[in-house]
Amino acid sequence: QVQLVQSGGGLVQPGGSLRLSCTASGRTFSSYVMGWFRQAPGKEREFVAYISTYATDSVKGRFTISRDNAKNTVYLQMISLKPEDTAVYYCAAGRILSDAATRYDYWGQGTQVTVSS
Repeated sequence: QVQLVQSGGGLVQPGGSLRLSCTASGRTFSSYVMGWFRQAPGKEREFVAYISTYATDSVKGRFTISRDNAKNTVYLQMISLKPEDTAVYYCAAGRILSDAATRYDYWGQGTQVTVSS
């Protein structure tokens, strides 16, 4: 069993940056692939980025996912944020590297990111 606790998020102006964190309980964090997803109101959950068990970071456009296995933590660094990035962001842990939410077994509680002037 893995519990994921998210932090970060909030209100940011367009063009701004934000970093989300997700800390896992237990001693098996390094054996899980990690992903970030987001869900805007009225829309389906959308894949943002993933990272393998051994990578330290992975860049996907304006977003960079990174992990620190010593801290049991995965991060999502977001830059040049746009209003359309507004959503609830979720971290997730799974055994298979995938952009499909159904492949992930454990989920964080979600954190709101609002991009607005």
